[in-house]
Amino acid sequence: MKVMVVGGGGREHAVVWKIAQSPLVDRIVCAPGNPGIARHADTFSVAADDIDGLVDLAVREKVDLVVVGPELPLVLGIADRLEEKGILVCGPSREAAMLEGSKAFTKEILKKYGIPTAEFRIFDDYEEAKEYILSHSLPVVVKADGLAAGKGVGVCETFEDALDFLKKVMVDRVFGDAGKRVVIEECLFGEEASYIVFTDGEKIVPMPTSQDHKRIGDGDTGPNTGGMGAYSPAPVVTPEVEKKIQEKIFYPLLEGMRKEGKPFKGILYGGLMIKDGEPYVLEFNVRFGDPEAQPLVVRMKNDIVPILVDCAKGKLTDHVLEIDERASVCVVMSSGGYPGPYEKGFPITGLDEAEAMEDVVVFQAGTKLEDGRLVTWGGRVLGVTALGSSIREAIERAYQAVEKITWEGAYYRKDIGHRALAREGG
Repeated sequence: MKVMVVGGGGREHAVVWKIAQSPLVDRIVCAPGNPGIARHADTFSVAADDIDGLVDLAVREKVDLVVVGPELPLVLGIADRLEEKGILVCGPSREAAMLEGSKAFTKEILKKYGIPTAEFRIFDDYEEAKEYILSHSLPVVVKADGLAAGKGVGVCETFEDALDFLKKVMVDRVFGDAGKRVVIEECLFGEEASYIVFTDGEKIVPMPTSQDHKRIGDGDTGPNTGGMGAYSPAPVVTPEVEKKIQEKIFYPLLEGMRKEGKPFKGILYGGLMIKDGEPYVLEFNVRFGDPEAQPLVVRMKNDIVPILVDCAKGKLTDHVLEIDERASVCVVMSSGGYPGPYEKGFPITGLDEAEAMEDVVVFQAGTKLEDGRLVTWGGRVLGVTALGSSIREAIERAYQAVEKITWEGAYYRKDIGHRALAREGG
């Protein structure tokens, strides 16, 4: 069969890498792709938000299944358009994708169906939001309603920080129309975890647990990014906690979406806060996490394609994932200056040496081939991913590989997996 993957980042490289292992697949198409993806797929320079171009490409290349990596094309309705053409797509409808496209929509769904989350208020008036913040206890969380590439959330310790972030969102519109509305909510304390499932709208097939590192700096400091690294499994999600996540969050949400006439099928990602053994929803994403996909796919032993097909058909049967018992860690290497302004075009060296290491896979995100040389071309450049018999061993192996790779201004966090190590007592 022919499979098309939409996107061109590290998550998409991981998905393509995994799909390429399937004996069911004889060709992979990817748009726009990147040099790493081009090892496994035919890439086409169609942007991930060019819905007409992507649909035309899928029809022209006669693909059997489309897997959508980023959130934007899903929110723009690519799944509906592809299904109109009779093409299977692993991803939710435009209406169901509002779980990521609008934080206000999601919070209202959670409240309506009694799903645990932080107390919140929604505002589309700047002055009213400002007044509410000044009456709120600290810290306070301010969220742009729409898509903001993982950067539209401010966890604010002072009123000054909160009002400054609010102004950036609603007045300066640093996130564009995503800032027309904001959600202001209480700050939940605990430990974050990511829980990602395949679903047909009723049944779920969970992937292993994982944990992302959103802040740019060691010790979880500095501004939010798209994610600076991830590891799996996340020890904070015990079997008891996982049962609560399914029974109190995922199944009620899927039932609620069906009742709303917006059934969800595809990949559903819960960004959760675990507090005293109880899970609370921070956010939902409607696709694989990035960088969580990278450490997850290297642990997955199954052929991923039958699960993707059944998700697309809305008929998950009795799939059970076979998971490598080893732990995995992904360390994101980024351009200096990210998530702020950064320069592009620096030659990358040492990649071959890192990839030659046992149990190491380097997924490319922001890269480009220029005159036959691989250069940096994005904020997050590489996702260096390793397996190990323990979290500690996986971390050590990942950083050994990272140290072999260089370019001017390369930056990475030095403490990916620190919470897991703390739980091990080291």
